[in-house]
Amino acid sequence: MSSLSRRGFFSAAAGLAAVAAAPRLVFAQATTPPTGPFKIDPLSYATNALEPHIDAKTMEIHHDRHHQAYVTNLNNFAKDNPQIAEKPITDVLANLGNVPDAIRTGVRNNLGGHANHTMFWQIMGPSGGKPEGEVLAAIERDLGGMEKFQTDFNAAGGRVFGSGWVFVTVTKDGKLAIETRPNQDNPIMDGKRALLGNDVWEHAYYLTYQNRRPDYLKAWWNTVNWKAVGERYAAAKAGTLGV
Repeated sequence: MSSLSRRGFFSAAAGLAAVAAAPRLVFAQATTPPTGPFKIDPLSYATNALEPHIDAKTMEIHHDRHHQAYVTNLNNFAKDNPQIAEKPITDVLANLGNVPDAIRTGVRNNLGGHANHTMFWQIMGPSGGKPEGEVLAAIERDLGGMEKFQTDFNAAGGRVFGSGWVFVTVTKDGKLAIETRPNQDNPIMDGKRALLGNDVWEHAYYLTYQNRRPDYLKAWWNTVNWKAVGERYAAAKAGTLGV
């Protein structure tokens, strides 16, 4: 075969490979999440805003794929069970026994995940400052001060077996406690509210930290938006805190 023929052959083969790959690429680009009553809010900061503590790719995958998957599942449930979207999320999570048996586990997992992540994005941000005012006083009163609080919180998060969350729960009178939950369970399911919480599923940290969850837990404090936490604390005492 001449050099010209060989060039023609390989050029044609490359063209055929490109054509074969093209439909898969176009299909992936054209896929969009189904619409419905449940929505995912965009991040209020750039995906790289929390670096180096949480990398941009993790934020993108976590928000745009993992959280979106919970919302997509909820919208699919709502097609045949619109009642799950007719009440506030807090009411549904607090009364899971009222959800039809056939979808109860799915609603528990996906609505819990939606609530947890909605809170998670809100209480993080760049240049988060330090706790002050009433929330700082509550940390000192109920959790032994910032150093002990962070140590105990990180230890609790490290003890979560498999996937789950570590929270600071808050009562209507402002009392704080450190609690954990498995999977995507939320304190609302137990008649409580989360002041803040950290996601210890591996998808929240694995690209940077691999199996080093303690390193992630320690670094995560650099991403906490204490102004937002203070606002949540005030809302909890006023009885207006949502998810």
